[in-house]
Amino acid sequence: MATPAQARVDLAAIERNVALLKERAGGAELMGAVKADAYGHGLVPCSEAVLAGGASRLGTAFVREALALREAGVTAPVLSWIIGPDEPIAEALEADVELSASAETTLDEIAAAARRTGRTARMHLEADTGMSRGGAPLAAWPGLLDRAVRLQAEGVIEIIGLWSHFACADIPGHPSIGAQLDAFEAALKLAEQAGAGGSHVIRHLANSAAILTLPRSRFDMVRAGIAMYGLSPVPELGDFGLRPAMTLLARLALVKQVPAGSGVSYGHLHVTESETRLGLVPLGYADGVLRHATGRAEVLAGGRRRPVTGRVCMDQFMIDLDDDLLAEGEEVVLFGPGGRGEPTAQEWADNLGTITHEIVTRIGARVPRVHVRDSQE
Repeated sequence: MATPAQARVDLAAIERNVALLKERAGGAELMGAVKADAYGHGLVPCSEAVLAGGASRLGTAFVREALALREAGVTAPVLSWIIGPDEPIAEALEADVELSASAETTLDEIAAAARRTGRTARMHLEADTGMSRGGAPLAAWPGLLDRAVRLQAEGVIEIIGLWSHFACADIPGHPSIGAQLDAFEAALKLAEQAGAGGSHVIRHLANSAAILTLPRSRFDMVRAGIAMYGLSPVPELGDFGLRPAMTLLARLALVKQVPAGSGVSYGHLHVTESETRLGLVPLGYADGVLRHATGRAEVLAGGRRRPVTGRVCMDQFMIDLDDDLLAEGEEVVLFGPGGRGEPTAQEWADNLGTITHEIVTRIGARVPRVHVRDSQE
């Protein structure tokens, strides 16, 4: 490892996870969500692995992410679903990026760009079935459908998808799940009556959790996210056979002996009880190691689990080595698949009161992503 730290990403594990999800999708098409730099794993290499694993489409939050895929030579269909005022819509149409709309004003903006460019916008219409985030509220859904059908008749858009998103699919038995399924089916019926449906229109609702636990939600396509990267979308139900793709590594930058009673790092939150050796790990909250990992998270170094000792700093944190004779350059594993006794991203998330999505997407740009192909590592 030539750098002080790296996030090693196993592309073979991603391919295997996607193949597993594709099998569980029961014949539905699979879209791989590669937003946020493929959940922190590296956009282009991971997108290629997702497609190799059996996904036929990719999804991004923003158009710029989709354009980066096109610039890298990715030709598979790509959908971008957050279309704000400053999104480069014309560039998206010219790059054959599919777009989503939740409001008539967004449809009008996209239609205007289609007229300017002479390109027909391939559109997915989103219904808000109970998450109260993106999507047209059901009261506004008929109006969105009517506007879309009129623009389709004009030839400036083509309706190719109808979709929504679960709020609580990762909470088994939550009453909102059935309610959202019913609401989505009602929205689809209205779309059919308005002339916005049809066998060529892709219906999609299921996220990672729903793919694995809710067969009724799979429709024509499913959208896999966190599970592609090997992290369970419903941890209390186990890992579903998924393999974590990311291992976060560093090398000790400094080892030193300190006497009993030494305060460690800012605020002296930890004071050594006896003479000991401390190791400096060159990663900090600027790199995505949450500041409140202090005393809550562990790493693997020298074959042993060791707690994060003292306050996590911007660029570094300390671990207590006891009397072990570790030296500068010794490998430290913050998290990984767990096969070598190292903590997992799930353990970090549980100990810090968050979800694995935040653990992996927070890893900053200073940490290089090194892509390997070794799912048995």
